[in-house]
Amino acid sequence: MSRPVPNPGILDIAPYTPGKSPIPEPGRKVFKLSANETPFGPSPKAIEAFKSAAGHLEDYPEGTSRVLREAIGRTYGLDPDRIVCGAGSDEILNLLAHTFLSQGDEAISTAHGFLVYPIATMACGAKNVVAAETEYRTDVDAILAAVTPRTKLVWLANPNNPTGTYIPFDEVKRLRAGLPAHVVLVLDAAYADYVSRNDYEFGIELVATTENTVVTHTFSKIHGLAALRVGWMFGPAHIVDAINRIRGPFNVSSPAMLAAVAAIEDTAHQQMSKTHTEKWRNWLTAEIGKLGLKVTPSVTNFILIHFPTDKGKTAVEADAFLTRRGLVLRALANYKLPNALRMTIGTEEANRLVVDALSEFMGPK
Repeated sequence: MSRPVPNPGILDIAPYTPGKSPIPEPGRKVFKLSANETPFGPSPKAIEAFKSAAGHLEDYPEGTSRVLREAIGRTYGLDPDRIVCGAGSDEILNLLAHTFLSQGDEAISTAHGFLVYPIATMACGAKNVVAAETEYRTDVDAILAAVTPRTKLVWLANPNNPTGTYIPFDEVKRLRAGLPAHVVLVLDAAYADYVSRNDYEFGIELVATTENTVVTHTFSKIHGLAALRVGWMFGPAHIVDAINRIRGPFNVSSPAMLAAVAAIEDTAHQQMSKTHTEKWRNWLTAEIGKLGLKVTPSVTNFILIHFPTDKGKTAVEADAFLTRRGLVLRALANYKLPNALRMTIGTEEANRLVVDALSEFMGPK
């Protein structure tokens, strides 16, 4: 008996596995530190804007996300006509893949890059080419060495998830200069709001001065709107035009749009979250390091913790140990990091509980 068959390569795709959500148990407090969500939630102004939209749910949203594009333009000094909004930056990443990749093409991502990249690539029938990293950081030379005549797109998360590392803007410019002109460079800046480094720039200048670079961003992290799925892209006019030809006409809901406008305008809320993150990221890195565990230096709202392979001290065992105590971190075997766990920077209480639990887990030195 015959049945429909998916396109070639679809069934070779490993489905995306999100960070596990905790299972509530009576009498036990649970902290979800597996999905890089802000512990503060969204701006109260964003919540109020979201609620204000409830009286008009029968109306379709404005089809181009105009008010949100204008708010983003005001915030960053950008032309709103060169901005596309989407249902999370994930949608935009997939739109870019569908626009520029087809059967036989290649796209490059790094060894521990965001898992949506190979999914978006392979869904279009293209090949995902993996470039090695150096000390969990993007290696520009490795990417350039992986370029072939079939390369059409390069995915670069900067900072990277799940490693938390970044490369300086000079390195990003060196990458762009070394790529062929027909190759689209996608700069995924989901975690840019947490970076405080003088040599970092999330890519607007490069987009403004080239015809083959785009930058994507999200409202899911520092803005705390992950449940609403809002993201955006700034790009050259000709790429924006192409994306808009295949983008769904009502892909961002009105409540999401209005909440995002209020969120991006509440700079005090963003700064509060960033200050908290920097303080506790530094504290966690130092305290966990004292336990004999290596922490990869991070510029984001999460840290990457490496565990030994000795029986009784592995990442798998640490994950189970922490989960039993209501502390849910992210296992990373699907990112080819089976000996590491990723921890979101949480509240002071959550952060201290993780260090106490890891101290108990590791035992006397």
